[in-house]
Amino acid sequence: MTSASTSLARLARELQKPEAEIMTMAFEAGLRQLWRERILGQYLRGELSREEAIESAGIDWVELAEQQHAAMREDLAWARGD
Repeated sequence: MTSASTSLARLARELQKPEAEIMTMAFEAGLRQLWRERILGQYLRGELSREEAIESAGIDWVELAEQQHAAMREDLAWARGD
């Protein structure tokens, strides 16, 4: 398994950017993902409309969340013998 510092150094070398810039990019990407997960969670719990979720996270992410949610519900139904 590659350590974070090794991955950081490799990305910096391959992208020809300073490590600080790579860390900033990673931080921003992580924040976007956390925000997207929050929005999609709110949508799946019925706290946010589909339109609001699409506006905030994008239709591709909303559709993926819907597909994954449906698959999870099917798995649960199967496990319960429904």
